Amino acid sequence: MKWPFVVGIILVLLILIFFVFSFLLAKYIMADGRRQTLEEAKKWQSEHCDISYFKEENCVNYTVKGYEDYELHVTYYPNSEDTDKYIILSHGYTDNRMGNLKYLEMYLDLGFNCIIYDLRGHGENAKAITTYGNYEAKDLIKIIEDTRNRYQGIKELGLHGESLGSATTITALQYKPEVDFAVTDCPFADIENVLRGGARAAKLPEFFIDIMNIGSKIRYGLSLDDMRPINAIVDNKVPILLIHGAADSFIVPDNSKRLYEADPGYKEFYTIEGASHAMSIFEDRELYIQYVTGFLKTVESGMADN
Repeated sequence: MKWPFVVGIILVLLILIFFVFSFLLAKYIMADGRRQTLEEAKKWQSEHCDISYFKEENCVNYTVKGYEDYELHVTYYPNSEDTDKYIILSHGYTDNRMGNLKYLEMYLDLGFNCIIYDLRGHGENAKAITTYGNYEAKDLIKIIEDTRNRYQGIKELGLHGESLGSATTITALQYKPEVDFAVTDCPFADIENVLRGGARAAKLPEFFIDIMNIGSKIRYGLSLDDMRPINAIVDNKVPILLIHGAADSFIVPDNSKRLYEADPGYKEFYTIEGASHAMSIFEDRELYIQYVTGFLKTVESGMADN
């Protein structure tokens, strides 16, 4: 066997190994994260806050066709008072619609009917990859449209998102949805900085992220450049409230700062001292509600209009 042939075989094997590894990395990042069941999420919420206000008998469950007819499971939780204000809440990665229970009581007290739903690949939805705001934002647009059609006489419609849900919320704004405001809790400006930060924390080589990006491009047709919520708000006119835990080491507060600086419209940005990732409302609930209430008063008074 001649050396050129041997070298050629080795090169082919190395290339094959590289692509298999890149595919596996992409699958791990975009498809293999363990998702909570509704029961697990609700139990976690009950252990961290009072959800006694939440009554199953008040829930109205239905499905909505999302992007490319992907079926999304939705729960409508009406306010006990007659109101024409609605809010759609989007949960974080590995969570599901029950993960929004920590915010629901606040919005009910503020006079909103609440709509919570499972992001694609989460909760009761069929298995699907997570695209870090890309397909999820297109799903959210379908939820917004369905809400406008399903509930007549809406005077005010807002969005609230946490982590992946907040990145989804921000990304959806590029499609100019008919919404009045967006509240975003611990969003990422781009997923790449989060992944690289995670690699450094795990003491893994950052070039693993570059390899994963190649696998994602080939396997799913999406790259890290497609997962940049900050690109969605270059001409945004929807008022945004950004809240971020000052002690968040997973999605660092600089992400919200960058989004705040990039948004040309009305925006507010606050950090909650001592709060880690997605824990701001637990760390200082009173201050959190104060920030949301003040923001909504500004929006509803018309002072946030561009």
